[in-house]
Amino acid sequence: MTDTPAETGNETASRDYRETLFLPTTDFPMRAGLPQREPEWLERWGKLDLYRKMRQRAEGRERFVLHDGPPYANGHIHIGTGQNKILKDIVVRSHQMMGFDAPYRPGWDCHGLPIEWKVEQNFRAKGRNKDDIPVKEFRAECRAYAEEWVGVQSGEFQRLGVSGEWDDPYLTMSFDAEAAIVAEFLKFAEQGLVYCGSAPVMWSPVEQTALAEAEVEYHDKISTTIHVKFPLRGVRKDGTAIPRDCIGAHVVIWTTTPWTIPGNRAICFSPEIRYGLYKVTGVEAEGFTPWAMPGDTLIVADALWDETAKAANIVGWDRLETVDPAGFVCSHPLAEADRYWNYPVPLLPGEHVTDEAGTGFVHTAPSHGAEDYAAWMDFPEWHDKHEAVPHIVGPDGAYYDHIPLFAGLHIIRLDGKKQGQDGPANKAVMDKLIELNMLLARGRLEHSYPHSWRSKAPVIFRNTPQWFVAIDRPMKSGGTLREKALAAIAETGWTPKAAENRIRSMVEQRPDWLVSRQRAWGVPLTLFVEKGTTRVLNDHKVNARIVKAVAEDGADAWFERPASEFLGDEYAADDYEKVTDILDVWFDSGCTHAFALEPRADQKWPADLYLEGSDQHRGWFQSSLLQSCGTRGRAPYDNVLTHGFVMAGDGRKMSKSLGNTLAPNEIARKYGIEIMRLWVAAQDFTD
Repeated sequence: MTDTPAETGNETASRDYRETLFLPTTDFPMRAGLPQREPEWLERWGKLDLYRKMRQRAEGRERFVLHDGPPYANGHIHIGTGQNKILKDIVVRSHQMMGFDAPYRPGWDCHGLPIEWKVEQNFRAKGRNKDDIPVKEFRAECRAYAEEWVGVQSGEFQRLGVSGEWDDPYLTMSFDAEAAIVAEFLKFAEQGLVYCGSAPVMWSPVEQTALAEAEVEYHDKISTTIHVKFPLRGVRKDGTAIPRDCIGAHVVIWTTTPWTIPGNRAICFSPEIRYGLYKVTGVEAEGFTPWAMPGDTLIVADALWDETAKAANIVGWDRLETVDPAGFVCSHPLAEADRYWNYPVPLLPGEHVTDEAGTGFVHTAPSHGAEDYAAWMDFPEWHDKHEAVPHIVGPDGAYYDHIPLFAGLHIIRLDGKKQGQDGPANKAVMDKLIELNMLLARGRLEHSYPHSWRSKAPVIFRNTPQWFVAIDRPMKSGGTLREKALAAIAETGWTPKAAENRIRSMVEQRPDWLVSRQRAWGVPLTLFVEKGTTRVLNDHKVNARIVKAVAEDGADAWFERPASEFLGDEYAADDYEKVTDILDVWFDSGCTHAFALEPRADQKWPADLYLEGSDQHRGWFQSSLLQSCGTRGRAPYDNVLTHGFVMAGDGRKMSKSLGNTLAPNEIARKYGIEIMRLWVAAQDFTD
């Protein structure tokens, strides 16, 4: 057979071989054309009001409710949020097809730092500083910003083919939601679980606010390390003399935060570690004059002496004897520079001390570390009568004016190209230690360090008055919040099963719930305290008036209405102060079950399912658990399903804050979103 058309007479004839085949006839096009046709389908389903028709057809069936975890109303969605919404849509649709009445009501987190940070940046671009903007104006801008992005994200989620009540979502900034959040918070206050404590919390100097664990992410950071000598005093705590060979010796500590030395109050050791007294006999001085000198006597853990000697260029030594540091007392290494540090530095036993790194002694600054604070508070006999935990560093990450030598020096640079890098504080402290002959060695260490998830700048631990919810304080309803949360975890179904162990360990180990933020956009801690104290006014009638006002005018009512309107005739407004801190946004989202599910006849409480990424074990899953257990005695869900993250090419999870996202609208434009839906359905979502 030839490919050349056969010639018949003067005409050229070609044969269409399709005519020789018997094929079925169809109106379907040869190409799917998903990028063009999918929007037409979605528009048609919208005109048909398909979701409402499904609700009507399912009326009277057993209800299945997946409660939507609220994304932040800022920025375009990415493939990770798209994966989450598609998984939810698959679960809801499949249960609808299995004979359930399965409604889906989407929601948004509208308060908190991510939104406020963006609005603050917008103001800065216009040459306006946040501190110069009236609170009412700033909050209005935040609300407008959130409203804009709710609309944008709603359209993007619907383009994913997700069916739901898009015309009636829940928003944490709606007045009814804000009133419900206030009411839920005041229930904790009425239980006596809310208190003001001065303790070190993770603090962002760049954003000037406290951060919860869920608001930080860990990145590698190169820190300056120092070995510091603490002069040993001649008598123990009980007044008895120290061993003769220890007279004139120094206890050596190691730290990665030189700026915390001015806040030192103690040194922790372990009774399980063997310590030795070492006399320096030789140093390596080639190219560098070491700070150690022959004749120095140093007390260090035996297991870490070689490492310490190497760092200090010590090449010769004699081990004089074994030392028991119990009862020892040192002087502060800065004591000779200013009388501010002229106080005893006791050696205290601590379970957190190991001989895996450092010197076997832990520099303890209770203002700047959770373990330091806990160890220090166990020994009240050493506390100052007026200030058990000193205030060393201000909101901007600079030493307070009352700190000698270092007043005003910043720990972290707050702006410019070097934002987030070390400020002058570290160098100033080290220079003073060198001058006083108290620095033994310094070095560099790359390690994992907490950073703000929004500004990407390092955070610090800073002692500051904050509001907490106590999780080990007995409740009026019996038991503690921790006990109720752990019992609720055991009664919940977890998929995959390993998720139960993860959240259980987190709840077992977590500290009290830090609920205050020093920000402007969010639901305030609607508390009155007696002037000059932190004693909370707990009056149900006052609380009811607060909730009513917020329901009428939103959370702005707390800032704009006079105190007398809430206090009524029972209390004098001059005797009380309003707390103006903002509630932790995780408390907001932890309350969503209370206004998005519980009061609505078309929903169900508790929800059948919460479905989010694995990071929510320390976020929404846990805040919802604690909030509901504190007010209702059980979890707001019967089951929790956890999925993994979509990873970027560098191995990190995709997130807006990292800027490494892939937009679903690009996939929809090029290939159609059904390709992505098939991909999500085919993956092992737990990985």
